[in-house]
Amino acid sequence: MRITQGAFSFLPDLTDAQISKQVEYCLAQGWAVSIEYTDDPHPRNTYWSMWGNPMFDLADPAGVMVELAECRAAFPEYYIRINAFDSTHGWETMRMSFLVNRPAEEPGFRLVRQESEGRVVRYTLESYAVARGPEGQRYTA
Repeated sequence: MRITQGAFSFLPDLTDAQISKQVEYCLAQGWAVSIEYTDDPHPRNTYWSMWGNPMFDLADPAGVMVELAECRAAFPEYYIRINAFDSTHGWETMRMSFLVNRPAEEPGFRLVRQESEGRVVRYTLESYAVARGPEGQRYTA
C-alpha cells in the first residue's frame, strides 16, 4: 500500500533535484523548512520525530538537502517528510508538506470494526507497522 500524505503524494516519488526545487520555492517564500521522520505514518500521527531544528533564514536549499541525506542515512526504512512553515502574522501555519522517503515495503493499514453499546459500530484504522513491533524496530530485518 502506497501511503499518500501531503503534496505530490499521488505523483511518482520526487527526485533529489525536484525536492531541491521545491525547497528552493519554500525558501523563496520565506518559509522555514524542517525535516521529520517516523515509522508509523498513521494519518492521526501528526507528531513525527524532528530531524534537527527547523531551518529559519536559510537561503540555499543545499543546506536542507544535506540534512535530508543525513536523515535518510540514519533512517533509510522510515517515512521522511519535509515541512515548510510560514511564520507570517496571520498565517503561522504549515504551508507545504511532502514525503521524500518511504520504506521499501509499505505495510499499510487495516480497518478495525468495534461494536459498542446499542447499535453503535465504530471503525478505526490500525497500522500494520504498529503490529510489527515496538517503535524503532518495525522495519529492521
